[in-house]
Amino acid sequence: MKKPIVTIALLMTSAGLHAQEEMTTLWETKLGHRFDYTGTGAEERGYSYAADDKEVTVFDNKTGATKWTGRYKDLTPKLNKVDELTPFWESDALFLFDRKMGKDQIAVLDIATGKMLWGTDKYQNVFDESIVYVPEQDAFAIALKESLVFVKAKTGEEVWRTDKFKGAVGKYMKTSDGKLVMVNFMPGGLAAIFSGFKNQIVKIDLTNGNILWENTYIGRAERKVISKTFLYDLNVMGDKVFLRMNGMQVYDLNTGANLYSAAFDFTPDKIVGAPAGSKKFGVYHAVADPVIVGDDLYVLDMSSKKSQYVKKYDRNSGKLLWTSPEIKEARAIPNMYVVGDRVLLQIGGNVEAQAYIYKRESDGKGGWTITEEWRIWHPNVKPNGIQAFSAADGSIIWDSERFRKGITNAVVIGDQFVVCSGKELYSMDASNGAEKFVVPVAKGGVGNADQIMTYKDLIVVIGDKGVSTFNMTTGEPVSMGKYKKSDLEDVEGDRMILKTAKADIACFDLDNCTYKEFRARTGAVTSMSTDGNFVYVYDKKNVTKVATR
Repeated sequence: MKKPIVTIALLMTSAGLHAQEEMTTLWETKLGHRFDYTGTGAEERGYSYAADDKEVTVFDNKTGATKWTGRYKDLTPKLNKVDELTPFWESDALFLFDRKMGKDQIAVLDIATGKMLWGTDKYQNVFDESIVYVPEQDAFAIALKESLVFVKAKTGEEVWRTDKFKGAVGKYMKTSDGKLVMVNFMPGGLAAIFSGFKNQIVKIDLTNGNILWENTYIGRAERKVISKTFLYDLNVMGDKVFLRMNGMQVYDLNTGANLYSAAFDFTPDKIVGAPAGSKKFGVYHAVADPVIVGDDLYVLDMSSKKSQYVKKYDRNSGKLLWTSPEIKEARAIPNMYVVGDRVLLQIGGNVEAQAYIYKRESDGKGGWTITEEWRIWHPNVKPNGIQAFSAADGSIIWDSERFRKGITNAVVIGDQFVVCSGKELYSMDASNGAEKFVVPVAKGGVGNADQIMTYKDLIVVIGDKGVSTFNMTTGEPVSMGKYKKSDLEDVEGDRMILKTAKADIACFDLDNCTYKEFRARTGAVTSMSTDGNFVYVYDKKNVTKVATR
């Protein structure tokens, strides 16, 4: 156990002075091996894992005690090491991959017990994104170069295979008749693996693999390279299938016929440069999601790099109701809101970037130093601006000159449109752009703003030097917690985690901006529990669980 280190910091809060504390260490476990792979199971699941290329340990979340540990050569008949390890928590399965130039080995373990479930060398060039667990059938859909195979999760028994579906299984929805509607996608960097790939949306019978109908879609279905979340939504409502991907595409559930498309193809090329050493890289949320208000559908058309438009459709029929004047040369439009009879656009500002960075450098002694980083950050894209259009006819109503030099992001609170320039908070009347208040974010005491968000009746500013809150109505500062330069790592309920470049973390209570700190070693991996109450810190051979409250 680490003894808590208590320091005194002067904090401006509504309650006055607070003693700064270190997060309480609940347990610290030293494993018998280093680890390159980590996975934190939900608190109700009760266990997590840490592994390297030769062995794995699963430990109890509550106590840190080892549930089981083992070398792959002892757990499986054919694997001495792994090149990749992927958990499928829903099925309690841990996939191990050993790459052998055309003789790849796959082994699947039960995460809870370490028991080997099944293994195979039949499936080559399979990666984490090639596999999807389908709980409706307790089975895995595995994308191969020429076909899609469906295998039982517990035994690996092949149920069926089809060559009519190319690529990996993306999002899917279960229909009322027990079938699935699903979209394919090309895992990043794996284009050469899949032959004959084309964009497909299908309805499939999972009992036998029969494709009941097939159509194409516009755009590129993607998962984020680090968090693995999908960048599109698929919904079945009544007799229609709604695919939200750079706009909206609607299909007949029974026949697959395309009823209408209000979509476009958009790739955020060169908006943000990839960091040196990036093996995987992606830029996300550069285009605002469509907005549905009743039967009205508002879509940003970013198909042209030189001019963009807002378009309004009838959501039921797909009829185009109006097209706005040109929004010239916007490289990114991250946010679109409909407030009353106004359509509000944030042009430029923060987008999201994710990268897996791998560097191999000489240590000056004849050896090599390898560093890996899984990085998520929010770079700022220019040009910037704010525009408002009439929801009735698409005409431009107002255009603010205030934000030509910079925007972080904008949020809507009731009828208030709050925009942050990085140095000031502006509360604007959505109907005419009139400023209700302008407040320097420096009044919050944490430097310039990197990002803003809302919490209860507060505007939260994530600044250069910590977190502060402001009253939504008046703009007056409420609370602040000063911290060193750091980036937003996670938010769960009333808890916010900031993390420094050296992996120190601070967990802020958003009700008063007090925080607790944990000083980790450089390169440590941190994972916040889904309830926001705990953080797991993975560092070399040590796993530490700390409390955020």
